[in-house]
Amino acid sequence: MGGKVLKLGVLISGRGSNLQSIIDHIEAGKIPAEIKVVVSDKKEAYGLERARRHSIEALFIDPNSFSTREEFEKAVGDELEKREVELICLAGFMRILSPYFVNRFRNRIINIHPALLPSFPGLHGQKQAVDYGVKISGCTVHFVNEDVDAGPIIIQAAVPVFDDDDEDSLAARILKYEHKIYPMAIKLIAEGRVKIEGRKVIVKAEKKEWAVVNPPLEI
Repeated sequence: MGGKVLKLGVLISGRGSNLQSIIDHIEAGKIPAEIKVVVSDKKEAYGLERARRHSIEALFIDPNSFSTREEFEKAVGDELEKREVELICLAGFMRILSPYFVNRFRNRIINIHPALLPSFPGLHGQKQAVDYGVKISGCTVHFVNEDVDAGPIIIQAAVPVFDDDDEDSLAARILKYEHKIYPMAIKLIAEGRVKIEGRKVIVKAEKKEWAVVNPPLEI
């Protein structure tokens, strides 16, 4: 990992908007990476069509064709290894990975979550944030470990939560930044600027002080 052109495998289950953002950033020359294959567990996932439009290999692997989760994951893993994938990007992949798969690709799987982890892991992070009444939410790119949305954090973006927000409006605001920070995380890894130390990710980057305040400060 961290070579001239990082070989990616992207796992999806749905429309693939984060996949599209990764594709766009690669094609614009902003990330030294190449998507070798896109794999979906859903035959009708629109992300497969997105991949084909950009001449990227797209595979549907039916989990119902296997008797166990591990057998399905072994098939997925074998396809990734055939293509010498170095980094696996989960982009709306709606399956919890087993310890078998995580161990097979330890520290080589990343995911994006629509909340500021460790707050609001699991499904519907945006709704959880609205229901809880937080003033700031956002999104997180993290390495994947055996626990749900609990791996070492690479990069986060914060957005305000307004009093009239619902799940959909907050999700739309967060999604804009998902499309920015996921490619950035891949870029940092591809450039060899990411190091895992325990449960922390150390990123080689310039330090700048900043803050997001909501409601805005008036003093």
